[in-house]
Amino acid sequence: MPLNPIELLDYAGVAVFAATGALAASRKQLDIIGFLFLASVTGIGGGTFRDVILNLPVFWIANSGYVLICAVVAMLVFFGAHRLESRWKLLLWLDAVGLAAFSVMGAAKGLAVTGSPVVSVVTGVLTATFGGILRDLLAGEPSVLLRPEIYVTAALAGATLFTTGDLAGLPPLASGLAGFAAAFLVRGGALKFGWAFPSYKSRPGRRPEDIP
Repeated sequence: MPLNPIELLDYAGVAVFAATGALAASRKQLDIIGFLFLASVTGIGGGTFRDVILNLPVFWIANSGYVLICAVVAMLVFFGAHRLESRWKLLLWLDAVGLAAFSVMGAAKGLAVTGSPVVSVVTGVLTATFGGILRDLLAGEPSVLLRPEIYVTAALAGATLFTTGDLAGLPPLASGLAGFAAAFLVRGGALKFGWAFPSYKSRPGRRPEDIP
């Protein structure tokens, strides 16, 4: 049975996120078990969190192929990462691809289960970002949430555009590609041009003598 576009994005997102986890393991010079663990946590972490909050059976328990994808990717990176140059830059761009795919997949599942556009957008954002957050936390890397350039907003753009397209009656392929493109372009622009929102600047408190 051929896969639909959303399912293809799901498998692709797992594979790409697993690769970012394995590349993070290569930066820390971990053994093969470390590669397998980080690849799996990153590849399926966001989807696991999504299914738990939607009170659904966790997707990789019903289909162990997702875990096998993570394992294969981890092995490939373990034996091939030394041939890759600028691995940190590669990790960031692979992460952008995974984020774009998962923002659409998470939104599609949330919308299918609940019918709520709000829940659709939230599950899209959570699915796209949670795996990367876990990866950085476990690998001791700077968290994606603490970097100045736009990250969560890219997932928000992808999930929102997919949800809007679906509600407008667009075919799944069209709305899925639109959401993917929006998320990837926003995240890619942040990586390439340093797009970021203005950060909060604390203000010094008043001196006691200034208080009336």
